[in-house]
Amino acid sequence: MILDLPALLVVLAPRQRLIGIDPGRKSIGLALSDVNRTVASPVTTLKRRRLRVNAAEIVALARREDAGGLVVGLPLSLDGAFGPAAQAARDWTRDLSDATGLPATLWDERLSTATIQRMLIEEADLGRARRAAIIDRMAAAYILQAALDAGQALRQNAAARQSPD
Repeated sequence: MILDLPALLVVLAPRQRLIGIDPGRKSIGLALSDVNRTVASPVTTLKRRRLRVNAAEIVALARREDAGGLVVGLPLSLDGAFGPAAQAARDWTRDLSDATGLPATLWDERLSTATIQRMLIEEADLGRARRAAIIDRMAAAYILQAALDAGQALRQNAAARQSPD
């Protein structure tokens, strides 16, 4: 089941984590939130295989870390258009959610890999081989962190509306 972010946050149990996913053609980067859903950390990179195999790997992580939902990168076009890559990602996310039993939300991933790539070159001074080994999980953390930040803003706005003036 694909939900928008506010709906996903409502269905999660308190202190349940989120798994961030950067799905690529050859690999799938995974990240995990903390129990307060404020910080995303890169976890691992999976080799892209049949959906049922990857779903089983993601379910194992979810059970081990008490994760209750998925935040999956949505590759919109640079102009924000919903093209063939975004459609494929949405279809894959729907199938993954069905296979894992975990609700999912799609999150704009435009430029996430490019941003991480630039950071790893300029700030971390990592070579090409080391960057290749971690880029997908770092991109997953970047995507998840953006969603977590948006969720935090939603909570703060809701609290401000409920607070007496």
